[in-house]
Amino acid sequence: MTASVNDIRRQFLSFFEGRGHKAIPSAPLLPQSDPTLLFVNAGMVPFKNIFTGKETPPAPRATSSQKCIRAGGKHNDLDNVGYTARHHTFFEMLGNFSFGDYFKEEAITNAWELCTKEFGIDASKLLVTVYHTDDEAFDLWKKIAGLPDEKIIRIPTSDNFWSMGDTGPCGPCSEIFYDHGEDIPGGPPGSPDEDGDRFIEIWNLVFMQFDQQADGEKLPLPKPSIDTGMGMERIAAVLQGVHSNYEIDLFRKLIGASVELTGKPEEGADAAAHRVIADHLRSSSFLIADGVTPSNEGRGYVLRRIMRRAMRYAATLGAKDSLMHQLVPTLVADMGEAYPELRRAEGLITDTLRLEEEKFAGLLDRGLKLLSEETGKLPEGGTLPGEAAFKLYDTYGFPVDLTEDALRRDGYALDTDGFDKAMAEQKERARAASNFSGQAGDDKVWYEIADQHGATEFLGYTHLSASGQVQAIVKGGERVSEASAGDEIMLVANQTPFYGESGGQSGDAGSAETEAGAKLTITDTKKKNGQHIHIAKLDAGTLKEGEEIALSVGGVRREEIKSNHSATHLVHQALRNVLGDHVTQKGSFVGPDRLRFDFSHNQGMTREEVDAVEAEVNEVIRQNAEGRIKLMPYDQAIEEGAMALFGEKYEDEVRVLSLGDKLDGEGAYSVELCGGTHVERSGDIALFVIVSEGAVASGIRRIEAVTGEGARAYLKEQAGAAMRAASLLKTSPEELATRIEALQEDKKKLEKELVAARKKAATGGGAPQAEEIGGVHFTGAVLEGIPAKELRGLIADALKKNDASVAAFIAVNDGKASASVGVSPTLTGDHPAPELVKLMVEALGGKGGGGKPDLAHGGGPDGDKAQDALAAIKVRLAG
Repeated sequence: MTASVNDIRRQFLSFFEGRGHKAIPSAPLLPQSDPTLLFVNAGMVPFKNIFTGKETPPAPRATSSQKCIRAGGKHNDLDNVGYTARHHTFFEMLGNFSFGDYFKEEAITNAWELCTKEFGIDASKLLVTVYHTDDEAFDLWKKIAGLPDEKIIRIPTSDNFWSMGDTGPCGPCSEIFYDHGEDIPGGPPGSPDEDGDRFIEIWNLVFMQFDQQADGEKLPLPKPSIDTGMGMERIAAVLQGVHSNYEIDLFRKLIGASVELTGKPEEGADAAAHRVIADHLRSSSFLIADGVTPSNEGRGYVLRRIMRRAMRYAATLGAKDSLMHQLVPTLVADMGEAYPELRRAEGLITDTLRLEEEKFAGLLDRGLKLLSEETGKLPEGGTLPGEAAFKLYDTYGFPVDLTEDALRRDGYALDTDGFDKAMAEQKERARAASNFSGQAGDDKVWYEIADQHGATEFLGYTHLSASGQVQAIVKGGERVSEASAGDEIMLVANQTPFYGESGGQSGDAGSAETEAGAKLTITDTKKKNGQHIHIAKLDAGTLKEGEEIALSVGGVRREEIKSNHSATHLVHQALRNVLGDHVTQKGSFVGPDRLRFDFSHNQGMTREEVDAVEAEVNEVIRQNAEGRIKLMPYDQAIEEGAMALFGEKYEDEVRVLSLGDKLDGEGAYSVELCGGTHVERSGDIALFVIVSEGAVASGIRRIEAVTGEGARAYLKEQAGAAMRAASLLKTSPEELATRIEALQEDKKKLEKELVAARKKAATGGGAPQAEEIGGVHFTGAVLEGIPAKELRGLIADALKKNDASVAAFIAVNDGKASASVGVSPTLTGDHPAPELVKLMVEALGGKGGGGKPDLAHGGGPDGDKAQDALAAIKVRLAG
């Protein structure tokens, strides 16, 4: 039986675990150790700081199956996906790593044994490349694999020499290629035909043995390391006896589901569409599972581009209903075991895809119609002007890559220079928004300090005061040995009770002092590289590296932060209970005076839902249940039901907070992984009040709330406002709503009475008298001081008296006149109201005026000519 993708993944990891490697779960797609990257795009990215010596390795040797995305920035395969056999936006990278443990000989031995013995690949189908000066690797391949010289190809280019950057770890590579057979065009690597598809790289072994210096010199690393990467999709194609990655079992299932739902076979131009949908479904789903939501900037923009590209291809297949969200169960069924975050986020993935598909449907239809109109003006194989593509983007939100895809499908090109010119300003903004370079100068200082001293020991779970030793002082971005009174500094101690800002929780504030007389006010605490960095002002004395310092956290502020942080956990669970399990935390802020909780939900909460969440949280608070903290392995915590935040990086051993008791059964109410500080009992929160609920982004809602004394003060303020209002209305707060309703009714009644009184006063105490002119009953009057809006009612009353009537009224206010004319339906043919009102407007010194045949309005600046305006109507009626 042919091995499945899941079998191959397990087989690879088991092979290396059997050779002393620790299996490391895939890191999130959002880079944790390289701020210059948009997404994790290679298997070694999560280990980058280990290779550079900034972090301690989890074991001397490791293995992983790392999820990767290449769809933005420098590494961008988006445009090729669907049209080639091996390009993907999402892919899995199998790898084994040695952190100064073994080197070339064991790496080559492992690779050859895995390929030929474990996987059973025909050795005659394999050949390898080495860097042209790497004689050691050349000789090892001959010795270990028994390959002849012609199958060990020396490559003199950078393809076979890897470097992390302009400086730092680097070394030669050795790549393993598989020969798919003579019937496929292409030559071996290094030949003129190397770009063909016959010889395909399946594994790259990087021998990290040098440290590149700024002057170009390469110094030997004290501990040479190994970094390998084997593309899962490529090796699966080899082991399953197919040439294209899209023919492996995983893609067969996804494409098969797409074919079934659309009714379009995977043939001709439709083949690329099905492949795009399958590939982009994977990248979109994994990005959403790791906490990315579609937006118009940064990572969210790349996600939206991927989703919309797949949706456009679904439209070309004639999909009548939203397609992508219907494919999620197939993906989760096949990859959910290896990547449990897919299962946990299945509801959110489905909802997000469905919402985006619904939004994009109308946009796509309008955009494609406009594109069709523009290409209809072009000759066969012509080029679409950049301005037209920009109009599609600017007016319809149509990404340019979708335009290019559509053009390529129909044999047209795009004037990209013209588009770039039209988009210059927007591209500048986009470039700024996607700048993940970080602060390299500051990072260098803190990495040096971390290298020298390691992580800060945090004592703040149990202590608000503690003594520590000053390890480093930073002033103006530079490390200094001492600081003087008045200096604003950042300092690191070997241990501290101060919590460093992370996980949404604010950093602690407080004070510090030394025996030598230095006194400091600590205004905030940050966390970086495992160190707690105290931001402080030196109020008195001198502070020096190496001396002992007494650190004290502001107790009241800490208690308020603890109360708000624990409340966010209860809010999270209450939202899931009230709205559904699709709700996940998307961000939070926990300060001393308030909390903010962002969560995934695609529509606004009703007042009843908000009240239900607030009531449930307070019910758990009243339990006064103990907050239980456990330290356990990450895998065990997840197995036992603890909630982890998608996109967060967790250590092997995690801190798990259980708070409250379930309302409808046994067990804890809330169980989450969290390194923050929390209340000892739920009752310590005292009271929880939701202040507001609203949208912050597509599919993201936000609750703001207060707890404890802040909640009491908020409610007192609200009650005070109600009491003040009740006092003004001479009633009780309990009767305030009833009193306001009564006042509103009184107001409506008085307004009606006022209108009637104005009419009466304006008409001299009675209705204006009608006169017969030219066979028409005409009623007209000039009314002083009556609002123009009340003329309509007078006209209606006058027309009721006879079915052959014309009524004309003029309201004069501050010397200006407003005129209205009404005409019975039987007379609109002979005397349309717009014609009559224009006569009045001209007499009043105005212009224009108009309306419907039976009712028209106008006005003019000469109110003293009002009688003349009525006279003009009479002349018209007299004939």
